[in-house]
Amino acid sequence: MLRTIALIASVILPLWNIPLIVRIIKRKSSEDVSLYWAVGIWVCLLLMFPAGLMSQDIVWKTFNITNFILFSAVMITVVIFRKPKK
Repeated sequence: MLRTIALIASVILPLWNIPLIVRIIKRKSSEDVSLYWAVGIWVCLLLMFPAGLMSQDIVWKTFNITNFILFSAVMITVVIFRKPKK
């Protein structure tokens, strides 16, 4: 039962990226999100991704895949809605 709860949480946790994406799109700006933060997190996720794919632990593997996909969407959204400094 604990494993099932953890598996459900591994899918739900990355879904919290969606409100951030929606907020950026609605405001048409990602000024309040650090570009360095977004790229730094994404690079770390990218470096962990192969280990997550090779893992036998279904909870870690599921979290790794869903988090990488959804945070990639965050990073792309941040880059697209970054306004150049004047």
